[in-house]
Amino acid sequence: MATFQAVVEQGSFEAAARALHVTPSAVSQRIKALEQTVGQVLVRRARPCTATTAGQALLRFANQVALLEREVLGADATRLSVVVNADSLDSWFPPVLTAVPGVLFELHTDDQDHTADLLRSGTAMAAVTADHVPVQGCRVERLGVMRYLAVAAPELDITDLNTTPLLAFNRKDRIQHRFLTARYDPPVHYIPATASFNRALRGGLGWGMLYEHEAADDLAAGRLVEIRPGRHLDIPLYWQCWRLSSTALETLTAAVRTAAAQALRT
Repeated sequence: MATFQAVVEQGSFEAAARALHVTPSAVSQRIKALEQTVGQVLVRRARPCTATTAGQALLRFANQVALLEREVLGADATRLSVVVNADSLDSWFPPVLTAVPGVLFELHTDDQDHTADLLRSGTAMAAVTADHVPVQGCRVERLGVMRYLAVAAPELDITDLNTTPLLAFNRKDRIQHRFLTARYDPPVHYIPATASFNRALRGGLGWGMLYEHEAADDLAAGRLVEIRPGRHLDIPLYWQCWRLSSTALETLTAAVRTAAAQALRT
């Protein structure tokens, strides 16, 4: 099971062998033995190696066992793998990290509509997500609402939103399109870095959606203006984590609940 975890986490049999201080042949033999025992293919032999559907369920179980084992044996540090949407990670989530002592974090980021996918794959133990339907084996609770405003540099011509470029974080980022109606089909710039995204907004490359707290200073200083004053888009966020009796996960959940209550709208 540990070898299987290593192959998926490291992305190859060779990298797993280095991490486990064994030969690649030993890794291959262990994976074949595990697959023969289970009766299903667990690893897609690709670059990188990934878990199959059957492997995802086993990976989640293996990670849960490893977490409880570290807590029971009093390991020096428990590692928690968490996936958070980029806007939360850049705004209200960081205080959570310092509120959970004795933990090593492995953070992943993805669009809030897709963060729950890492729970399903067994990669993450917990997620800030827009998905209110609990992933199998997980519990869910509502955190609050992130309010987004449509903003642009004052000099940008926003007369026709069909021709004015919009900015999106990546192709999964559909917040801007949700703000528009279906009749709009504007050109899109994809800028997958928060700081660069914000600079492009201020520079007039296009318009985009910003979390209201992130936009507040620029709006007050006149560096940005709302393209549709009075309109906004509210995105409900939820916390999903393994339904597991783990001290680390319970402490993490309490810290997330506190931080969200202070920063998000109800």
